[in-house]
Amino acid sequence: MMLIAEEAAHGAASHGPALFSGEWFAAQPSEPTFYAFLAFIAFFVLLARFGVHKTLAKSLDDRADAIRDELDEAKRLREEAQEMLASFQRKQREAEAEAEAIIAQAKSEAKTLKAEARKDMAERLERRTAMAEQRIAQAEAQAAAEVKAAAAELAASAAEEILKSKLKKTDLNKIVDADIKMAGERLN
Repeated sequence: MMLIAEEAAHGAASHGPALFSGEWFAAQPSEPTFYAFLAFIAFFVLLARFGVHKTLAKSLDDRADAIRDELDEAKRLREEAQEMLASFQRKQREAEAEAEAIIAQAKSEAKTLKAEARKDMAERLERRTAMAEQRIAQAEAQAAAEVKAAAAELAASAAEEILKSKLKKTDLNKIVDADIKMAGERLN
């Protein structure tokens, strides 16, 4: 250990005055960097004395905590947003499926209504056709009855004329009355 002290003293003697020795202070007063160095050291000593490093560290720690809290909040909000997005996507898929089911049901009901409308139209057409055929049959029967009546009347008139010319009036009246009676019975 002594050897190290001797070397330090020898080194100081060969390289100039030792730092913090009186000789060194006496050798430095005209140098401006010396005073700047002393002010720099004094500044840091004062900062350390008043605990500025602790205040800086505390403010940096507080800022780091605030940033960490903001990151945690952002992460939580992101997770909530993802959950909400998934929920909305699920609801959208459900709504699309429901809309497709409604469309399919509406198409099915439309087909059913179309078939029922065709069936109803066919039944109405058949009823109207049957009613028209019945009216035609009634009109034909009425026309045939009128033709028969007209023919019977004409035959009776012709027979009356023939008989008038060949028979006597009393015989003629008897024959006409009998023919009218017989024609009336046949028409009814």
